[in-house]
Amino acid sequence: MSSLSVRIAGMDLDNPTMLASGIMGETGPSLVKMAEWGAGALVTKSIGIEPRFGYSNPTLVELPFGYLNCMGLPNPGIEAFGDEMSIASTANIPIVGSIFASDEDGFAELAGRMEDYGAYAVELNLSCPHAEGYGMELGTDPETVRSIVTAVKGSINIPVFAKVTPNTEKLVDVGKAVQEGGGDAVVAINTVKAMFINVEMKRPVLSNITGGLSGPAIRPIGVRCVYELYEALDIPLIGVGGIENWRDALEYIMAGATAIQVGSVLGRKGLDSFREILGGIENYMNISGFNSIESMVGIAHE
Repeated sequence: MSSLSVRIAGMDLDNPTMLASGIMGETGPSLVKMAEWGAGALVTKSIGIEPRFGYSNPTLVELPFGYLNCMGLPNPGIEAFGDEMSIASTANIPIVGSIFASDEDGFAELAGRMEDYGAYAVELNLSCPHAEGYGMELGTDPETVRSIVTAVKGSINIPVFAKVTPNTEKLVDVGKAVQEGGGDAVVAINTVKAMFINVEMKRPVLSNITGGLSGPAIRPIGVRCVYELYEALDIPLIGVGGIENWRDALEYIMAGATAIQVGSVLGRKGLDSFREILGGIENYMNISGFNSIESMVGIAHE
């Protein structure tokens, strides 16, 4: 009988799906709800040291092939988020605390607070494409990435994941920097920097001009990134970007991902997406003779 359970960086999941950071991860109750709909693990909204309001509207455009957003990392700050983590912990599945900061000291401080709140792991946001001084501006420099990961690893006792950007020609070098810094897994990818112009208004729609594109349009980019990272790294990979069905999820797994994250599909197709993806994977495994997720990880490289 096929098993959907996976183990990644010492973290046991009943199934390989994880809620991606940025959608339905702002509050404790919404995180619990995602567990009830079938997620194997939960990644919180990215949290910083201080409260942050983000950009003015419009910050989100729905396109036929995905979402374009420039939220600007809005969050209540790490102090207030403790209450949400307390509620989220009642879901009784692993919770990964996503954090962002402008330097290694900030990341280390936030990681320690997430560990205190009961997070099973932290996910370093080194890839947001639309927040000045954060995310991608740090995550495209391998030396900076290595320094941040090393600092966080030295400050906590839970696994450290690094979420990397596709918006760089140094993707593999960044992945190697995560591994050399002691990172336990790489999460690939975050949104792709993009823009949308309203031709009637003759100007960009987003208040920040540019934003991050998510949804099915970026899946081929994400799969390519996971494939390249799998060839270069020894640590596990978590695939994310445009997964809307079981075939999409298996693309990432066969490219080299041990687990996958879903986000935009929850808005585009509904909360039952976790169960639909898992049902399709299990049916495929039974028909094809695979008894574990691990037996399919990276099989496209053979």
